[in-house]
Order: sequence, then structure tokens, then C-alpha cells
Amino acid sequence: MEPKIENASAKIFIGFRMKMSLTNNQTFTLWNAFMKRQKEIKNRISSDLFSLQCYQEGYFNHFNPANEFEKWAAVEVDAVASVPENMETLRLAAGNYAVFTHIGGAETAAKTFQYIFQQWLPQSEYDLDNRPHFEILGDKYKKGSPDSEEEIWIPIQPKLKN
Repeated sequence: MEPKIENASAKIFIGFRMKMSLTNNQTFTLWNAFMKRQKEIKNRISSDLFSLQCYQEGYFNHFNPANEFEKWAAVEVDAVASVPENMETLRLAAGNYAVFTHIGGAETAAKTFQYIFQQWLPQSEYDLDNRPHFEILGDKYKKGSPDSEEEIWIPIQPKLKN
């Protein structure tokens, strides 16, 4: 599973966010609330849904499944004309990403992430960059289906030479 290396342009998202950890996973609650109200968002670029994770610097250096991070359920917009009540805006800086395609349901995603962080990344010419990670749930995404596809975008930067 080799990634594409993409230079993503700056992006603007509108959605909901929650603090959570892997041991106190609130993803269902977040997405349930977002899906009920996502049609209120104006200036959408596409029908794609974005699951974004914002980690504190060093989160992966001292990994603990109880450490909290911020998770977003959002859509990309081309402008922030208005933000629906109780929703927020997230601006993503441009930068390089390793883009992986995950095929399968959420129950198999852990294997994909394990491969990315334990095999591909350490053997690659890249380190993690301190920007949001995200998944694009596009046309091929079928919640709970074994043939579902989503893109996993991991922020990267060239490894420092020693």
C-alpha cells in the first residue's frame, strides 16, 4: 500500500468538533450530530465529508490511547459567508500529505493506520508534520461496507538529515 504524495492547498472547513481519545471514542456522537445538520452549511465545494484529527505536538512520540485530541466532522467550503449555530470553522494550511486508500469498514481501519505509522512512515523519507490529519469520505465511501473506500491524508515533511 504505497501512498501518493500530494501538496494540498489551504482549505476551509465548517463543522462540529469534540475532544476525545481512542479509549473514550466519541466519533459516533460527533458524526450523528453533524449529519443531522450538515445541509445547513452554505458554500460547500463538494458532497465529500471530512473527518479531521488535530493532535498536540508530540502526540505520536509518547503515544497513549488515553491522550486526548480534537476530532472534527466537517465539509469543505470555498468561503465562510455564514456559520450555522454551534458549528465552527477550521482553516487548514497548505502542505504535503501522504495519501493512502483504505478499503473496508471502520473495523479494519486500525490495521491500515498501524501499517502507516509502524511500517510505512518509519521506513519512508518523511516525518509527521504538525498539521491536521484527515480522511475524505467521498463517493466510494459506504459506511459499514467491506468494499467502502476512503482516503487517509497524513501530514508529512522531509526527514531532517543528521
